[in-house]
Amino acid sequence: MTPAATTLAAAATGHGFLSPTGVEIAFVLVGLATLGAAAVTVTTKQLVHAALWLVVALGGIAVEYLLLTAEFIAWVQVLIYLGSVVVLLLFGLMLTKAPIGRSPDADSHNRWVALGVALVAAASLVWVVVDAFRTTWIDLDGPAQGSTKVSGEILFQHWVLPFEALSVLLLAALIGAIVLSRRDGAAGGPDDNTKGQQR
Repeated sequence: MTPAATTLAAAATGHGFLSPTGVEIAFVLVGLATLGAAAVTVTTKQLVHAALWLVVALGGIAVEYLLLTAEFIAWVQVLIYLGSVVVLLLFGLMLTKAPIGRSPDADSHNRWVALGVALVAAASLVWVVVDAFRTTWIDLDGPAQGSTKVSGEILFQHWVLPFEALSVLLLAALIGAIVLSRRDGAAGGPDDNTKGQQR
């Protein structure tokens, strides 16, 4: 039996183009769970719950990267977003003394405007991705696109400035949370002393 005939026989017994595999089914299920967690994140009125649901959403994205065999990107997602951004958000909530329970101020009553902006942003993102990769073909026999070597070269050759800008942005957010918490404490100090003298 020739190699060409062996390849055709393997293709005939394997999965077709439209028949889903286990990885594809898991990808869709994890994607739906991630979408649900993201929806709860932006709709809940409890800030701490929103931060915890954000952990679920970002963790789901990391799982999606793993299913796409992009292990390096998956671990970067876990280390930077789950390990840094979410912790920074929680520290910001604690330092600014945000309410733990339901917060009516969390709803700005601009849901339709936010929905419209989200739809426009999603359509723009889809259009940009489709236009950028319209004629791009992936060589399945070549090196994995999500490998550490390929991702590291792309990150530190073409995306160094955005990477450093993100770190400065996170540092500025943490400093802002500390400044807001100290300002609240300084504002509340004299009032507390006055109440104590009146008693």
